[in-house]
Amino acid sequence: MMPKKSTRSQQRTITVDDVADLVARVADASDSINEDRQIPRGLIDSMVSQGLFRLLVPRSVGGEEIGLLDYLAITQALSSADASMGWCFNQNNVLGTMASLMSESLAKEIWADADTILSNGPPQHASIEPVKGGYSITGRWNFSSGSRHSTWVVAIGRYDDQTLSLIMPHADVEWIDSWQVGGLRGTGSFSFEANALFVPAHRTWVEARAVRREKGPLYLINRRLLFGAGFASVALGVARTALDEAIKTSLAKSPQEQALLRDQVQTQRDIGNAEALWGSSDAYLKEKARTLWEHACEHDELRMADRMGLRLASTWAIRKAAEVVDIAYSVCGATSIFENHPIQRKFQDAHAITQQLQGRFEHYETAGQFYLGLEPQGNAH
Repeated sequence: MMPKKSTRSQQRTITVDDVADLVARVADASDSINEDRQIPRGLIDSMVSQGLFRLLVPRSVGGEEIGLLDYLAITQALSSADASMGWCFNQNNVLGTMASLMSESLAKEIWADADTILSNGPPQHASIEPVKGGYSITGRWNFSSGSRHSTWVVAIGRYDDQTLSLIMPHADVEWIDSWQVGGLRGTGSFSFEANALFVPAHRTWVEARAVRREKGPLYLINRRLLFGAGFASVALGVARTALDEAIKTSLAKSPQEQALLRDQVQTQRDIGNAEALWGSSDAYLKEKARTLWEHACEHDELRMADRMGLRLASTWAIRKAAEVVDIAYSVCGATSIFENHPIQRKFQDAHAITQQLQGRFEHYETAGQFYLGLEPQGNAH
C-alpha cells in the first residue's frame, strides 16, 4: 500500500480556533487515553487530516510552519483537555523541526507521507558502526513519547567524536513496554531497541554540522527551547483545568460538619492565590514568547536576552503550574485521592511534567549566570 501524499494548502495559518472541536473530543476521550496509555486512533487520524502533526515542519517539504505564538496557544488548549495529548502533540511537533537540519531530499522523503509522525528518545546505550552504504546501530533508547502512533523513530548516538542522528521506520525497531507510571500515562512513552540494524547513510545527519537551509524565524530557535515553551504550555493547560475543577467543587461540596467550601475563608484565599499564580505564569510565558518571536520575525536573529527570558519563563511556568494543581488538590479535600476524581489525574500529570528535563531547577542557575554577567552554561537556551 502506497503512503498517502501530503496535499495540504499552505495559504492559511492554523490557529487555536481550528481545534475547538478536537479539544472537546479529546476531553471526552481523556479517561480512555489514560487507561489505554495511548491516544485513540480516531483522534490521531483527525489530527493528521488537519495537519496537526506537521505544524512546525517547513512549508518547503509540506509542513504548515505556523508561528510560535499560535503553536503555543494550540498546545495549551489541547493540554487543558488532556495532559498526555498535549505532551505528545508538543513532542511530535517539535521533532518536526528536524526537517530543517537533515538533507532536503531526506525531509521530502519523510514528510511526503501525510501520516508521518516522529518520536524519539534519549539513549540508554548506543553503538554505531560504519558498514557499506550506511551504519549498523545497536542500543536502547527510552522515553519515546507518542511511540504508539508514530511512524518514524529518531535515534542518536556517538560516532567519530560527534553525535549522529538516524531515522528509521517505526517497524524496524523492537518496542519495549516500559511505561508503568502514574502521570502522563497516555503518552505511551515506550523504549525501543535495535540490534545490528542497518540504517542507510542518507537517513542520517549530524546536527552540529547542519547549515541553515530554512529562512523562517521558527528555525532560529533551539529545539530544547521550543520543547521548554511547549511543555510549559502543557503544564499551564493542566493547571487551568485543575483550578476550574477546584472552583466547581467549591460551589457544591460541604465537608463533614463544615460550611460550603465556597463560603470558607481558607478556600477563598487559596483560590485567589492560585488564580494569581496561574495568571502571572501564563502572562510571563506569553510575554517572553512574544518578545522573542517578534524580534526574530523582524530582524532574523535571536538575542541572548530573549532566549534566556523564554527559558526562564518556561521553567517557571512548569513549576508554578504544579503549585496551582497542589492548591486545587488541597481545596478539593479527601475526594482528591480517588482515581475517578479529575483532580487526581491532574495532580499526577502536573508532577510528572516537573520531573522532565525542561522543569529542572538548573535552568534557574543558567538564567542567573546570564543576569549576573557570566557565560550561561548548558544548551537548553
